[in-house]
This record gives sequence, structure tokens and C-alpha cells, in this order.
Amino acid sequence: MAPLTRAKASSSRVAPILIQRDSDDSDHYHSSSSDYDDEEQVGAGDSSDDEDMGTNGLPTSEELHHEPPNTTSNAPPRITISLKKVCKVCKGTGHEAGFRGATYIDCPRKPCYLCKMPGHTTMSCPHRVAMEHGVVPAPRRNTSTTLDYIFQRQLNPNIPMIKPTFVIPDQLTCGIIRFHSRRVTCLEFHPTKNSVLLSGDKKGQVGIWDYSKLHEKTVYNSIHTCIVNNIKFNTDNDGTMYASSSDGTVSCTDLETGVPFVLLDLNPNGWIGPAAWRMVYGMDINTEKGLVLVADNFGRLYFLDTRSRTRAGGPFLIHKKGTKVVGLHCNPVEPGLLLSCGNDHFARIWDIRRLEAGSSLDNLRHGRVVNSAYFSPRTGSKILTTSIDNRIRVWDSIFTNMESPSREIVHSQDFNRHLTPFRAEWDPKDPSESLAVVGRYISENYDGVALHPIDFIDTTSGKLVAEVIEPDITTISPVNKLHPRDDVLATGSSRSLFIWRPKEDIERMQEQLGKKAKEFIIRMGDKKSKGKGSIDSDDDSDLGFKGKTSKTKKYEKSYTSGKSKKSKGVC
Repeated sequence: MAPLTRAKASSSRVAPILIQRDSDDSDHYHSSSSDYDDEEQVGAGDSSDDEDMGTNGLPTSEELHHEPPNTTSNAPPRITISLKKVCKVCKGTGHEAGFRGATYIDCPRKPCYLCKMPGHTTMSCPHRVAMEHGVVPAPRRNTSTTLDYIFQRQLNPNIPMIKPTFVIPDQLTCGIIRFHSRRVTCLEFHPTKNSVLLSGDKKGQVGIWDYSKLHEKTVYNSIHTCIVNNIKFNTDNDGTMYASSSDGTVSCTDLETGVPFVLLDLNPNGWIGPAAWRMVYGMDINTEKGLVLVADNFGRLYFLDTRSRTRAGGPFLIHKKGTKVVGLHCNPVEPGLLLSCGNDHFARIWDIRRLEAGSSLDNLRHGRVVNSAYFSPRTGSKILTTSIDNRIRVWDSIFTNMESPSREIVHSQDFNRHLTPFRAEWDPKDPSESLAVVGRYISENYDGVALHPIDFIDTTSGKLVAEVIEPDITTISPVNKLHPRDDVLATGSSRSLFIWRPKEDIERMQEQLGKKAKEFIIRMGDKKSKGKGSIDSDDDSDLGFKGKTSKTKKYEKSYTSGKSKKSKGVC
């Protein structure tokens, strides 16, 4: 179309320019993932964009200014600008909704953001404060008799006489600020060295940190080239680590040297386009058969032999073709049982001795994408799943009817692509197999500060046992890992790592060793400033200790919380 000259413009009617204005949301990363999990985008021809326009997409007659053309003056035509409020949730006009900072504003055309039910808002949602029993009540609540408990003890003599009190590591003891150059994606404790923690990040780095000595840390940059999705240890050799990555490889790495050996490469020809690029997400180790089980983003499962370091089987189609298999977990008692979950809204139970399309033992339906699915750590008879529909689901027994869960617990975990997915995990030390830990997405107001707690939930009743918070940490903590032997919680919040212990343990350590309450290693300025068009700009959205970013040069410094460091903007 030829450009409109000034002479032509002066003879035409003046039309206002309509500019859509988004809501004042500075934290774009908090936007809901309602459109993301289905991987669909709203087209340019969305009817909501033309809500206030005429039938042909032009301004109506009321919006036009009828003025006689000025043939004698060479002045440019007048331009009228009108701003429209656009909802980020429903894409409609006339109102604003979504996250504004840490506060979520509900859309009047949509149900409650938290529980997904109509009739109320998120701020008045009954599940926001008390999560007891969720939306599906706990079965047999307060109806068990003495004979029921005797019968249970005959079936399982390992059940304790009295349910022990939950031990909650709720006191921050140490941490490393900006340990990784991108957000943390996974955590794993060393199987024999109690104070060694391994972590992976979005860039492909793998970090090793001995938090008992605080300064002993190592970061390997050459193992993978992008997101590390899982880290597992070799049960026969605790000095060997397996990792799966979105670069399509599975590596076996010696922790002393950091030299990786590629067990599987699904993209041997390199980049040939996004439609054919294969990424490895779910991974677990079958100790009985000595296999590493991995799954890709096309719904397929592969077997890798840990002894010969070759592929031992596969691929097997275990989920809908073309969907991600984001989680795998072998049953701790019967390793032949495999639990998988993916983007097809299902968690499935398989017998790895006979894997065929459609041969799953059970299919656990969910409302939306399933982030994780785990067997209970001791008996393997329970299942805990986390879905993006703000539900944590619990199946009390895999030997009963699996069509519906025993209970659904409403919990805030509806995230978007700029965050690591939330995963509720069992406490491996809890003999009752009822305590689970998971981070929270929607922030809560604590003395005027918006914080994102880490929740401990009793899955037998759905009650919130504890909210672990630290006023100096205002970032979201989606990655949480409980120690298999000690009362320790490790969390990954943005690029930082934190270690939590119970208050009693901290007081005992202070008496014995004379240590301060909190110790940190600050790593500042590791990230260069990037423009808005950078593909890594999403990492800035959930960064910052106390919500700030330092512009100082690179340095490393150790300090205790007893000293004043407010001026540094870190803690």
C-alpha cells in the first residue's frame, strides 16, 4: 500500500488512534499459564481486540470527529488518542486482571484463580488460608476403631504405635547467593556424604556444594548445553552422577574430574529445527536391573545399561505421541513398577517387563499438565502427584480402585514458563508416609512483605502443617528437596541455594561449635545486563535476594547475619 501523503490526509476525516494499554504489571513472569500448558497462542484476529470497534474493524461513528477540511492551512491533522484497559487473563477490554506485583487481581469473567471454581475471588477463596481436606474429603476420617489399627499392624508391622511428630526444618542456616548463572532446576543429595548437595540449572551447569564447610563448591559448565532436568546417583558408585538435559543427551559424569560420558544422544545430527529436536525430561534408575530409564518430549521411553553404557531397549511409546514425559519414578519396593507423568494430563503405571502402547496398568487422569508423580518412599503403596490445575492428588493405595484419588488438596502452583515447575515430594524420613513439601506460587502478606512460603502438608488430612519463610527471601522457591537421613531442607530459589534446619538443631550447633545463626557466600555480578530481546531475560523476573539486583563488580564474600548488610541490597 502506498504511503498516505500530507495532501491526501488533509482532505480526509480525522480518525482517532486507539492504543491498547496493558495493566500495570511490572512482573510479567507472574502471568497465568492457562494458555501455556496447551502450547497455544491467541491469534491476531481475536474478537476481543475489536470489542469496541465497528463491524469492519474501524472506529464507530461516535468516535469520529466530524470537522470540515481545512483547505487553506497546511497544518497537520489533529490526532485523538484513547487508551483502553486490556485484561491479561481473558484478553477483554474494560477491566484489568492478573498479577500486579505480588498481588493477583481476579478477572470477573473467569473462576477463582486458585481453586478454579466460580462464585468467589482468590482473596476470599476458602482454600487460600486453610487447605484442610482440599476438595475431596479424606476417607474414613475419625471413623477408625481399635480393631482397624490392629488389622493394619498385622498387615504392616513397620507401622509405629504412635504417629511421630513431624520435624520441620524451618530455620535458615546457610546459603549461596547466585551460585548458578541461571535459575535452579533440580537438586539431589549425595547418597553417602551427608552435607554434599548437587544442583542443576537452566544453562546446563551442575554445581557441587559442601554446605557444612560453606566455601567448598564446584560448578561444571561443560556437562550439558541447556536445561538440566534431572540428577541421579549411581547406586553402585557414589562418585558417578547421571543427568538428563533438554539438549537431548544423558550423561554419566565422574564428580572428581567433571568429565562426562554421553550415554544417549537423541540429536546426533545437531539442530535441524524445533519440530524434530528431542529433549530428555524424566529420568530414574532401576537398581534391580541396573538400568537408567529416561523419557523424551515425544512420549517415548528408553532403557540405558549402566554397566555397558549402551542403550538396552526402546523407544517405547508410553504417553500420547508428541507430548512430554516430564517425570519417571520406579517403585522402591517393586522396581518393576514404573510411574510416569506428562503433558497429556495423565500419570500412568507400567510394568517394565511388558511395555506396549496402551498396556499401562492404571491411568490416573488429571485436569491439566502433571508436573510430577512419586511413589511413597518406604512401602511404595501410595502415589503423590502435582498438577498445574492447582491440585495435589493423593492415592492411598495402588491395590484399590485408582479411578479417582483419595483426596485432592488445593494448592497454589499454577505457574508459567519462566519458572521451574513445582513438584510436591514426600519426606523420605517420615515413617507414616504422609508429610510432603512443596513451594507456593501466590505470595502472602507477612508484616507488609510479600513472601512465597514453602509448605509442609499432611497428605492424610490435607492440613497445612507449616509454612517455612524467611523475610530476607522474597523470591519463589519452586525446587525443594528433603534430606534422606538428616533433618535438612535444601531449596533452590532463582539462582540461589539455601539450607534449612529445625530450630533445635541450630541451637545445638551453636552450643557445640559456636556458629552463627546464618552464614552466606555472596556471589554478585555474575550476570551481564541484557536487553529486552534477550532469550534469557526471563531469568530476571524471579531473581534477587530481597527483590533487588546488585550492579557491583564480581566478588565473593562471606559474612554472618549478625552484621549489617542492608546497604548492599542483598540481605
